[in-house]
Amino acid sequence: MQIPLQRYLTLLGVYLKPQWYKTVLMVVLLLGNIGLDLYRPQITKTFIDTAGNGDVNNLLHLAILFVVIAIVSQIFSMLSGYLSTVVSWTATNTLRRDLTEHILSLDMSYHKEHTPGEMIERIDGDVGELASFFSEFLVNVFSNGLLLIGVLILFYTISLLVGLSMTIFVIFAFVALTAIRRRSISVWKQKREMSALFFGFLEERLRGTEDIRANGATGYTMRTFFQMRRLYWPINLRSAFAVISLYGGSQILFAIGTALTLGLGGYLWSTKSITLGTAYLLYSYMNRLNWPIQQIQSQFQDLQQAEASMKRVEELFNTQSALQDGPGTPLPAGPLSVDFEGMTFGYLEDEAILHDLTFRIPAGRVLGVLGRTGSGKTTLGRLLFRLYDAQQGTIKLGGVPVKEATLHELRQRVGIVTQDVQIFHASVRDNLTFFNPDIPDEKIIQTLSRIGLSYWYEALEEGLDTTLGSEGSGLSAGEAQLLAFTRVFLHNPGLIILDEASSRLDPATEHLIEQAIDTLFTNRTAIIIAHRLATVQRADDILILENGRILEYGEQAALASQPDSRFSYLLKTGLEGAYA
Repeated sequence: MQIPLQRYLTLLGVYLKPQWYKTVLMVVLLLGNIGLDLYRPQITKTFIDTAGNGDVNNLLHLAILFVVIAIVSQIFSMLSGYLSTVVSWTATNTLRRDLTEHILSLDMSYHKEHTPGEMIERIDGDVGELASFFSEFLVNVFSNGLLLIGVLILFYTISLLVGLSMTIFVIFAFVALTAIRRRSISVWKQKREMSALFFGFLEERLRGTEDIRANGATGYTMRTFFQMRRLYWPINLRSAFAVISLYGGSQILFAIGTALTLGLGGYLWSTKSITLGTAYLLYSYMNRLNWPIQQIQSQFQDLQQAEASMKRVEELFNTQSALQDGPGTPLPAGPLSVDFEGMTFGYLEDEAILHDLTFRIPAGRVLGVLGRTGSGKTTLGRLLFRLYDAQQGTIKLGGVPVKEATLHELRQRVGIVTQDVQIFHASVRDNLTFFNPDIPDEKIIQTLSRIGLSYWYEALEEGLDTTLGSEGSGLSAGEAQLLAFTRVFLHNPGLIILDEASSRLDPATEHLIEQAIDTLFTNRTAIIIAHRLATVQRADDILILENGRILEYGEQAALASQPDSRFSYLLKTGLEGAYA
């Protein structure tokens, strides 16, 4: 099913409206170029008809006029081409921005189902296909349509027979080219979908290069690569054939049109109905007729590519996040209490991994969460950060249900540090502030000192302007982890979640952050998710999960003093030994 013209116009209106003055100027230049293009053959006709009179001055004036008009026409063409490029890039970059912002607003379940490579292909590949549509489609179809009508009118002024013949030819040409175009749309859509699938595969495998090599999966990866390229080949071949069909069909049609024009010109000249100059004029205007038909056909060829891309862009814009922003109930200042009330959650609705959790963390307390791998410890943090919503029950922060706070405020008031630290290819300042220019340099440097990174900062040649490599290249795992703690200090949240945050640190580096964590936890609520008992020694309360249910919950000192408690058993045997 094709996208209605109204939706094309709506998309154009959104992204071309801010550039209306450039678009209007581009239309004026194109219209001026059309008028000059229609007038030039008239000069040639007059030149041919008057050449036998021997009036050299008149012929010289006609030649000079022809050259001047040709130069002015070329200037108009270059200026309109420049404006077309500016309008195109501005519109498509704005669309890329909106698409990227929309993708970032989607919930984590969507991102789990779609690879980053697929998203890149949507944002860059599909939007790139819309570039000529934004800058040229309606303007060129409009201007070339006027040129086409102008040429047909001039044919009628020469002869009714010529006018009717060429009108029939134009109608036949458009019907034929439209039929070819319609059969090609589905092929282009398949090509873009296959391209997204391939780039998703490529991005995933390149990101996992180290594991692929270490585990001997290079052969399997390359075999899959070639299998995908073999699937791509017939689709690419059909799309190329669609382009060839449009181009070849237009060439055959124009050859027929030229033969028709030459035949009509020869017949009318033999009956003395037209002059030799007018016979040339017929041929020249046929070439002018060739141009707008080719241009309109080219625009429809771009449209068939844009149509498939536009459908995919629309599908993405129509994808709504499963997380709806809250009405904006403010969270209280200071440390935030945490309440889980009958909460049940599963990444798939019919497969719960956390069952009927009910517990409370008073404001300012530190909770240590223990459990086997897969027991749901990390999921607790994701739910508090509202990367997902629970299917049943309520989660409250500071007495406010998390669904009632705005996502922006919620994520400003909750800080999380995991063992996997994302370092951006950006300056130290931007990596620590997450590109927030409102945080002063003095505060950043002071925080680095408090976290124990003074030695590291002082070794940077360009200070906070030093550029860090993507994925933390050039940083040790411990340094990357300490930078993540610095981010939390600068963020100053009311609730802090440490999810295995020190599991990658060597003992010396881990010692550096012990005092910093004490400072960080002061006047804040904290949740420590850990596999090691040593990590939760500073916790006030202990929560033990097993199979997504609360096995044990209470004050650490009380649980430790109970011989029959699970926590007491863990203290005796060690967490690793108990969960081996």
